[in-house]
Amino acid sequence: MKVLFVSPGWPKGRLWGELAFKFPSLSLAALAAVTPAEWAVTLWDENIDPQLPATDADLVAITAMTPQAPRAYHLAARFRASGKTVVMGGFHASNLPEEALQHLDSVVVGEGELIWPQLLADFQSGNLQRLYRSAGLIEMTAIPTPRREIFGAKKYLFTNTLQTTRGCPFDCEFCSVTAFYGRKYRKRPVATVLDELTGLRKKNSFAFFVDDNLVADRKYAMELFSGMKGMGFKWLSHAPIDFADDREFIRAAGEAGCVGLFIGFESLNQEALKAMGKVTNTADSYLEDAKVFRDCGIGILGSFVLGNDGDTPDVFERTLRFCEEARLEAAIFPILTPYPGTEVRRRLEAEGRILSNVWEDYDMEHVTFQPRGMTVSELQTGYDQLCRSFYSFGSMYRRIWKLHRSVQVFGPMNIGFRAAIKRKKG
Repeated sequence: MKVLFVSPGWPKGRLWGELAFKFPSLSLAALAAVTPAEWAVTLWDENIDPQLPATDADLVAITAMTPQAPRAYHLAARFRASGKTVVMGGFHASNLPEEALQHLDSVVVGEGELIWPQLLADFQSGNLQRLYRSAGLIEMTAIPTPRREIFGAKKYLFTNTLQTTRGCPFDCEFCSVTAFYGRKYRKRPVATVLDELTGLRKKNSFAFFVDDNLVADRKYAMELFSGMKGMGFKWLSHAPIDFADDREFIRAAGEAGCVGLFIGFESLNQEALKAMGKVTNTADSYLEDAKVFRDCGIGILGSFVLGNDGDTPDVFERTLRFCEEARLEAAIFPILTPYPGTEVRRRLEAEGRILSNVWEDYDMEHVTFQPRGMTVSELQTGYDQLCRSFYSFGSMYRRIWKLHRSVQVFGPMNIGFRAAIKRKKG
């Protein structure tokens, strides 16, 4: 039997579709790892190869986030028209299974590793169910090493992506990750992670931990950092801004090879932070916190959510000035997006403020709700201008002109974002 895993392409003319650097789908490699040996496994990533493949696969399995969902449904229709059975999982299908079932033969809700072998067995016996839902959350000791060989020689920036934890103890209103993985913080054994890293080091000295909060458990993370020290990795991940409060902890990350972290600043307005549930953030200490990261050799990819209820049209200029004063090496400025399954969507729906369910526009670049402190046009225009200004050569010079070990990552990142912003549609 044969299964084709499919990662739908991001739309051209949108930021994520225009970025030149591509990363593989770790979730599909994880599913491949729990696929029984009698199944032949291949991967088609439309972001790398836009040509629809002619396949003899018995089963096609698609994963998609919300802005990819329409494309996923289109591809499913084409595969089904050629006689293929098509199943789908991921964030969007898990939150809207009834919608997905209008386009698929079967849908997997939630973490797929536990239920995937059962789905395959049912398919082989001619008893495929319409909906599969795991009874609980997977034990992290049960997660095998992803089968990265399915990435082959595809032109990814690198394939050294891995996950050590799932879940987040916090519950930010806008976050779709907590809605999917839950608030229970689950950890893979450190020894297992270090073994996986040893194998990855043979291929590349860079690694990216996709964990949404790598440092939520200090003891666990310190053990991991201690084991990584001396391995020669340059790595990136995600952490909250209050990581800077524990100098020993953050220095240990730097000494273990961390060169950059994704940091959710989210807002410069403390009331907005409180309203969204971002309890780890204190806006008054942001400048000092950013300096601590830099002093430990760690660059910052900051994130600022635009369109919160406390935001007015001056938020764009204030955010740009802060980013330059803090010398943030890179940043993204997502427009508040009411993803299915999130608390912010439930609130905005109750308030009658959802303007669009065109899923392609749920890419954090388009306004899909009615803001409170400005018009839709002001939010959209302000976002576009802020992105262009931040990735202008003048801003790049002000932020990263002083040599820092993280520039090897963030220099190309700035150039890549600048090029993508220029290529994307207005």
